[in-house]
Amino acid sequence: MKISRRNFLKGSAMAGALTVLPKVDAHAAPAPESYATLIDLSKCDGCAGKDTPLCVAGCRSGRAQDFPEPIQDQVRDYWPQKKHEDWSNKRHVTDRFTPYNWLFVQQVQVGGQTLSIPRRCMHCDNPPCVKLCPFGINHKTPEGPVYIQENLCMGGAKCRNVCPWSVPQRQAGVGLYTYIQDYLPMGGGVMFKCDLCRKELVQGGTPHCISACPKDAMSIGSREAILARAEELKDEYDGDIYGMDENGGTSTIYVSPVAFSEIDAALQKAAAEQGTKKVVRLNKPENMLEKQKGLALLSLVAPVIGAVAAFGLAGRKTTDEEVQK
Repeated sequence: MKISRRNFLKGSAMAGALTVLPKVDAHAAPAPESYATLIDLSKCDGCAGKDTPLCVAGCRSGRAQDFPEPIQDQVRDYWPQKKHEDWSNKRHVTDRFTPYNWLFVQQVQVGGQTLSIPRRCMHCDNPPCVKLCPFGINHKTPEGPVYIQENLCMGGAKCRNVCPWSVPQRQAGVGLYTYIQDYLPMGGGVMFKCDLCRKELVQGGTPHCISACPKDAMSIGSREAILARAEELKDEYDGDIYGMDENGGTSTIYVSPVAFSEIDAALQKAAAEQGTKKVVRLNKPENMLEKQKGLALLSLVAPVIGAVAAFGLAGRKTTDEEVQK
């Protein structure tokens, strides 16, 4: 079989590329000293009668100093796109994730009853937003919180793309991006999300949302204690648990008297009836690290397979020519 120099070099280069395959660990054990939070859906009523659920209000008031203040003449379209994300004039929005609203309460009708579901970052045990951030500024602390180093964030939104719940949200006109967008168009601002009030935790405090809950529907403690309590409540309610295994496991654990498969189906149905394109689901998402690892492997292996196939075809062509002679 005759192999051209070009095909040989191509095949060698692609084979060599396999040695730089991203080392993405899709299974990591959380630190023993880490916190977990428990959200008991049997207790949460969304603060009925209040304009804003108290957990949401507590988060917004307690973390107001950390919300973005964009420079308006730096709020520009993300080149080459003709759009940008600016929530600075929509700070009042409390029914979805925004750079100014890191927690919201989702309500859904299931089996004749209304369930209220506080939604915030799940603080995954092995977060894809941390592993796959191209700028390396997402972090998982030993205590459990996952946070974004906002002073270094470029707003590329990869963290949102790989999050099964689309938690991080982008605000234009802030951060390092404003200094480079005239010269190097990349990113688009800064990503913001719940960090479980990590500074308060380090100082022995409690996240604002948990302190504000009047129903004790949200609690925080050692991971071991929270998981044990979740199992107790599951047995007590003959209910269901969400968060222990989803996306490889999380530090946010929900317990419900209703199966989460039923809740997720109801969420999707309500979204379809309301014409809502996006809904924050309570499904069984695929592990994004496993998916990204597979895609990375495929992207590197495919050219190698192609090169090997080319070698094989080259050999077959030579054989055919010899037969013809």
